[in-house]
Amino acid sequence: MNTTSATTPTYLLALDQGTSSSRSILFTPDGQIAAMAQRELPQVYPQPGWVEHDAREIWRIQLETAREVIAKVGAQPEQVRAIGITNQRETTVVWSRRTGEPIHHAIVWQDRRTEAFCAELRADASTGRQRPDGVDGGVDASTLVQQRTGLRIDAYFSATKLRWILDHVPGARDAAERGELAFGTIDSWLIWHLTEGREHLTDASNASRTMLLNIHTGQWDEDLLRLFDIPRSVLPEVRPSSGDFGHTTLLGGKLPIGGVAGDQQASLFGQACFRPGLAKNTYGTGCFMLMHTGDQAQTSRNGLLTTAAAQPDARHAYALEGSVFIGGAVVQWLRDGLQAIRASGEVQQLAESVPDAGGVVFVPAFTGLGAPYWAGDARGAILGLTRGSTVAHIARAALESIAFQSAALLQAMSRDAVAHGGSPVSELRVDGGACANDLLMQIQADLLGIPVVRPKVIETTALGAAYLAGLATGVYRDLGELEAQWQVDRRFLPTLSRADAAARMARWEHAVRQTLAP
Repeated sequence: MNTTSATTPTYLLALDQGTSSSRSILFTPDGQIAAMAQRELPQVYPQPGWVEHDAREIWRIQLETAREVIAKVGAQPEQVRAIGITNQRETTVVWSRRTGEPIHHAIVWQDRRTEAFCAELRADASTGRQRPDGVDGGVDASTLVQQRTGLRIDAYFSATKLRWILDHVPGARDAAERGELAFGTIDSWLIWHLTEGREHLTDASNASRTMLLNIHTGQWDEDLLRLFDIPRSVLPEVRPSSGDFGHTTLLGGKLPIGGVAGDQQASLFGQACFRPGLAKNTYGTGCFMLMHTGDQAQTSRNGLLTTAAAQPDARHAYALEGSVFIGGAVVQWLRDGLQAIRASGEVQQLAESVPDAGGVVFVPAFTGLGAPYWAGDARGAILGLTRGSTVAHIARAALESIAFQSAALLQAMSRDAVAHGGSPVSELRVDGGACANDLLMQIQADLLGIPVVRPKVIETTALGAAYLAGLATGVYRDLGELEAQWQVDRRFLPTLSRADAAARMARWEHAVRQTLAP
């Protein structure tokens, strides 16, 4: 590990641009947090199912937090060795190459306005739109997208959001065809402005979430561009996640941008999951579980997505991914909807006031169910209520629902790993705000039957971006050095018999079936 001198502290700056806030965190080279600054990001809801951000506001508050966090420690420019960027994935921005101004609000990953178009592509394999020129006539759009990108056709991803902007902003498509517009996920938008328009770049992990990247070649796919009617001229250049993304002079001095990764891939990297079979779960509003699969893009047989992992160099790296739509949000519902608690932090004490859920099972399918079920029309349900049921039993069942959904994901991952000649996942590394809940982590370990491991630094998304930047600029020698820095805060070991855990999972799966539309 290199530093400027024995007495002058050096830092890595992580820009962590999320859905609800923008943060900047300064890390010391040993992975400890030196300072943090954060601003909330206003949400825009033009109509039901639509979610937008003002991209100019994203840039403004991200720059503010970066300047603030550097000022907090009084760092000189030469003390900041590099900048890493991590960001909400799939959110789509289109802007003028001449002015740098967005032509429309950013369309957020949660936005569902293009679902009808996605359903059309999924449903009818006979249209020319689903069989672009040069693709075998027997290959429908869903198969094409899955084979090339590892994803499912869904409004979640960027391609149909980009198409919508080009089709609905007057003059946008013509301007794009003339090469006057640029598209990017949030990383590209920040890089463009940090470099004052000099660089139009993205990394492999973000590009893999657009539904336009061939994850096997690492290149934008011509068939997919035809499928979604996207001009190639709007796309950024794709680079490995650690490397040269230009420099900025807006924070004092000339600071290199050395690392870029989508938030979940950055978290996988920050958890030092560099080898096949290592998995992490981030417990936030939803839960996002990723398992590294090495240089092999494994196709899931169990409802998971294949995605690019953060690439520390030019070699391809992949992961299997599954998403739980409602994780920590179920606790927010207990607070705001049911008004069972006054603050989210009270849920553990309430849940611990009863020895178990008393037969209550809570399926929080408020917005459908994600992987491995993929049941968008499922609706929430609380089952097993008796006259003896109390709000404490419901609170415990709510916590258990987070663990049940995550257990279903990990079981799917382990089945996929074995099917591809590997071994089941042997431990789960955890991060995100809800991983601080000891009861939830113990329930998770009991259901999984493997250790659940919480690291000392749980800001692993920002840490992963910092590590990628440090690798690019010589702060770290290699992945082995980063692996040695990962430290355990607590290891939760299973205490439940496998027979009891299987019986509980069977009750959960039965409850899930009750939520599905007939």
